Amino acid sequence: MWGLNWADLTVVVLYFVVVFFIAWRAMRLIKSQEDFFLGGRRFGKWIQTFAAFGQATSVESVTTTTTVANTSGLAGIWGTVCGGVFIMPVLWMSSVWYRRLRLLTLADFFEDRYGSRRMAGFYALCQTLFFVIVAAIGLTAMSKTVAAIAAKPETALTTVEHVEYAQAVEREKLEAADYALLAAEERARLDELRRINPRKEFSYLNENILIVVVALVTLIYASAGGLAAAFMTDLIQGILILVLTFLLIPFAMIKVNHMHGCSGVLGSFDAMHRVLPASFLELWGSPAMMEFTWYWIAAFSLLSIMNTLVQANQLTACGSAKDEYTARLGFVNGIFLKRYAIVIWGFTALLTLLLYGGTIKDPDYVWGHATRDLLGPLGIGLVGLMIACLIAALMASKSSMMITTAGLITRNLYRPLVVNRSEGHYIWAGRTFSVLYMVVSMAVAMEFRSIFGLMKMMVMFNSILAASFLLGMLWRRATRAGAWASMLVMFIMTVLLPFGLPFLPGVRTLPALTVVTQPVPVTRTYVASRMDAGERQRAVARWDRLQAAGRAEGERPAALAVGASFDKTVLLPKKSVFWSEDLKLRDGVMEGRGALKVELVLLHRMGWDLSRNSYSFNETLTMLFRIIVPVLALVVVSLMTRREPDELLAQFYGRMRTAVRGSREDDEREMALTRANPGRMDHLKLFPGTDWEFRKWEREDWVGVAWCSIGSAGIVGLLVLMVKIGG
Repeated sequence: MWGLNWADLTVVVLYFVVVFFIAWRAMRLIKSQEDFFLGGRRFGKWIQTFAAFGQATSVESVTTTTTVANTSGLAGIWGTVCGGVFIMPVLWMSSVWYRRLRLLTLADFFEDRYGSRRMAGFYALCQTLFFVIVAAIGLTAMSKTVAAIAAKPETALTTVEHVEYAQAVEREKLEAADYALLAAEERARLDELRRINPRKEFSYLNENILIVVVALVTLIYASAGGLAAAFMTDLIQGILILVLTFLLIPFAMIKVNHMHGCSGVLGSFDAMHRVLPASFLELWGSPAMMEFTWYWIAAFSLLSIMNTLVQANQLTACGSAKDEYTARLGFVNGIFLKRYAIVIWGFTALLTLLLYGGTIKDPDYVWGHATRDLLGPLGIGLVGLMIACLIAALMASKSSMMITTAGLITRNLYRPLVVNRSEGHYIWAGRTFSVLYMVVSMAVAMEFRSIFGLMKMMVMFNSILAASFLLGMLWRRATRAGAWASMLVMFIMTVLLPFGLPFLPGVRTLPALTVVTQPVPVTRTYVASRMDAGERQRAVARWDRLQAAGRAEGERPAALAVGASFDKTVLLPKKSVFWSEDLKLRDGVMEGRGALKVELVLLHRMGWDLSRNSYSFNETLTMLFRIIVPVLALVVVSLMTRREPDELLAQFYGRMRTAVRGSREDDEREMALTRANPGRMDHLKLFPGTDWEFRKWEREDWVGVAWCSIGSAGIVGLLVLMVKIGG
């Protein structure tokens, strides 16, 4: 059934039964909004670890890592994790904030700190939109990957599918040929097939139906049992994600050894060095990573820190812990699990490149194809286990995000309008908004099938809110007017203008906006692998065909033997300066695609010729704009406006300096003392007598930061080890 055997189907059904059982048990624990939205703040280290791991990890994490590893090798994996490596010590220090806030949603922070219910509502709206797009990305990635696992063989295709399959094969052959040697009718046919864009992969499973089913299951168990159900299933789902991480590796290594004449555990590493292009095993300075300069990484890391800290699910993950040490230890452990898992996924992707290099056109389908090829013939339910793992990876993150979003809408949009209702009323309102959230997410996932396109839509949102949150936490002088100025300026500059201006007639084709960066040649010396030698052989054959047609240019490329040293020049492509998705020639006119980078347009108009910069430098300017401008707007306006009331600030910062330790009763006693004397912990301020609210580090802080630094170095060390083994 659906290309799966009964063992596979049994595993999938059993997984769903366990999930529903947990939801039924958790539902009986819900008595209040705190129980529903934060699980009663009762969770310990293990639940917190896998909850953080589950929230941070989804199917798109696997597919994205697989894609970059298949296209850029180890350098692509480093590009995926580089920002996350440097953020870990910061997460150790910041995770305490969310537990000390003692709030139900992060939107409550804006009401609590700035005294503005409207600001809390604005935050809730922005984060709701953000999480809708995040859920749509996960649903799309899951449906594509699972559908690829249940792909039809050619013999099972319908008549209509056979026609489309034949068109896809024809397109591949025409694209593989030398375009200069194609006849006029063949060129016309290739253009026609590109417009048709026929599929080559067909599945027993309808992707839209799969999206609906998994979304409904997530909705039912999470809305019934609240965050307790989401987090308790995250423990199971986190284990399944780890199974997903390692499941394909032994089978892939066995097949690689058989295919390339190797043996043992180290055989696959030896095959990588002999078969893959040397640039794929280059971690530093790879041509594939020339745009990832040190300054790009620095700006990206800082922007990642700011944008991550303001995400609403940070409070859900950390604020649900029984105390602050549990919050910070569980959260950081969970994020570390993800970082190391990314490296393992990248290693698996390199193994699939050895097995299927060049045969699978869309890297998004590689994981599903490998599952079907490596696990399917065994017939013992491992394909079903992989499907359960992939669904678990989606449900682990999206269930907690659904509860987070429902909490934002209920607490910060619905409750101010519908006041003085019972706890039960607001719990059912949260369940209703969970349904709405998941329905909208399903609709977006079905409408936009490109994972990359959806990620482009979400990348800018959190820079709107980040400065108001961070400076509100750390700078007593930040005012409501300053926070509004920061958020509105960034909303205009990163959402309204970039996405609105391109709708005006003629903007996308305006010649002044078609500026591109200059191409840069990069030359590296490598030792030739089998793929390098094969690529050179094809280049020689192309030259010979052109020579026969009288159109060859330059000297005939020299043959290349495996193991020989050779120079390889890569021409970094021209890229649009002002458009997020580059330029496209349409009806003889260059047209900008994606969002308009308004900040770069302004710099160019001020006299800075950005075409002389590298693409990496221009992208760094864009990120610096999103870091500096919101902070500058908040600081300037805050200094020009009246301070927030002293009583409001004293209570807020007094609470943030009061640790959450011991039982709930212990914490209530400590908070009663703080409310009576908000300044009783002022001796913990690093800069007493100033408006800066940095606190002195304790032993726990120093030990944690050191441990996070060592763990981050371990990620880099693991990547380096993968380069060295077998080399």
